[in-house]
Amino acid sequence: MGSSVILKINFRGGIISPGDLFNILVAAGRCGVAEVKFGLRQQMLIELSVVSAQRLSEALNELGIQHETSVDRFPNIVSSYPAEEIFINQTWLSEGVYKDIFDSFEYRPTVKINISDSNQSFTPLLTGNINWVASIQIPHYWHCFIRLPKTNSIYECNTLVYSNDIAMMSRKLEVIMNENSGSINSKKEPDVKALFDGILSGSVLSKVAPGAAVLPPFNLPYYEGLNRYNNNKYWLGIYRRDEMYPVDFLKALCKVCLDTKIGQLCSTPWKSIIIKSIEPNHRTLWNTVLARFHVNVRHAANELNFQVEDHCVEGLSLKHYLLKYLNDTDTRTFGICIGIKTRKKSEVFSSILIRRRSLFNIGDKGFFNTYDILCAEEFNPNKRTAFVFSRNNPKWLLQEQLRRAILSYYNMPVVEQVKPAARNKAVMQEIVMTGAWECPACFTVYNEQSGDEGAGVSAGTSYENLPDNYCCAVCEEPKSGFKKQVAAKSLETI
Repeated sequence: MGSSVILKINFRGGIISPGDLFNILVAAGRCGVAEVKFGLRQQMLIELSVVSAQRLSEALNELGIQHETSVDRFPNIVSSYPAEEIFINQTWLSEGVYKDIFDSFEYRPTVKINISDSNQSFTPLLTGNINWVASIQIPHYWHCFIRLPKTNSIYECNTLVYSNDIAMMSRKLEVIMNENSGSINSKKEPDVKALFDGILSGSVLSKVAPGAAVLPPFNLPYYEGLNRYNNNKYWLGIYRRDEMYPVDFLKALCKVCLDTKIGQLCSTPWKSIIIKSIEPNHRTLWNTVLARFHVNVRHAANELNFQVEDHCVEGLSLKHYLLKYLNDTDTRTFGICIGIKTRKKSEVFSSILIRRRSLFNIGDKGFFNTYDILCAEEFNPNKRTAFVFSRNNPKWLLQEQLRRAILSYYNMPVVEQVKPAARNKAVMQEIVMTGAWECPACFTVYNEQSGDEGAGVSAGTSYENLPDNYCCAVCEEPKSGFKKQVAAKSLETI
């Protein structure tokens, strides 16, 4: 589309009013929009010309719909609400609690905020800058994980916060993050104490956490099709292979929702839609709409396991290329999420991450691409990237290398998950071995004992003997900036 822009509409927590969505779609259609997309942070993305974007923006202003064009100053609040009841059971976190929390945000956050049930892996837990994870032990209280902007390091606060205070606490944390952005972005050791000191006050209901939050093992449910739940209800999941949703199709969905008194649709972090609370006698209406627009809702499970950056044609094409090989080799992918990253500053939720790198660039155009394969600790995408499986793969070799990375997941020994012991002090520690060097940008560790096989560095290679062009496997920070770590260190005490 020649000169185009992206117009973004946030749906807080992934909840979409069918009435609002219908009005948005009518306005978009009048501006010549035939298809729209949903993004990784549960928002709607509309690509259109500059002139049409101006017209649509004016129409949305008249409707009172907040939006942004070609900027992302106000990231959407991501939540696990779409999975509530259908993928999450036996939890105190109900629909009413979610909505009370969303309603308490009387401002538009400028940092990424995630609000998630701890008893699920459908929605990413820690991809935000401020991540609230519901306590398993104490109802209506939440763990808080902080990821400083432009870093890959997670800090857990040892104080649980009450549901009604999440919005207020998020705002305080955001202010402190913005005020300290200079020191955070300088790649020096972040002043965690300055970040956390003073955010708790007498007006905040809080408790000392009985222990660290337990991250659930990753297990992505099949999120497509018309499925029964709660004995007498159905939910409908819709995924689109090309990520495009026809405007007329979505309008038809909205009409069925309104006609059958369904008050909401949900967008998910998998760029899909979920509609809950469908009555058994209304199943025919939904099947009729799917048939009328030729929408398939039974894709292979391994196709649903991929995460691709928003508005990324190259990433989507690579996904289909890799998927064909996995299908041809009949490779099992259950329990794994595969991410594709083509941009330096993007973030993709993944157990196995495929990262594209160009040997050289001219402007924004890269040439002679190679691909690294990185794996998360224990292949759990909520635990962040931990090691490089394979580096500098040409595209023709990438398919088989990905298959081998997947096989390594199934070759892992099965370890029973043990709940961490209770603690009385909020001491955050990062344990590093003697002879380890830490990247100042993303805190990835180079261990002299292990080396870096992916970079051709054998075990036992000292930091001084690393090649001059050696860089961080995760963020490509030059070797010269690494800091030596010799023992366990306490980052800060809250």
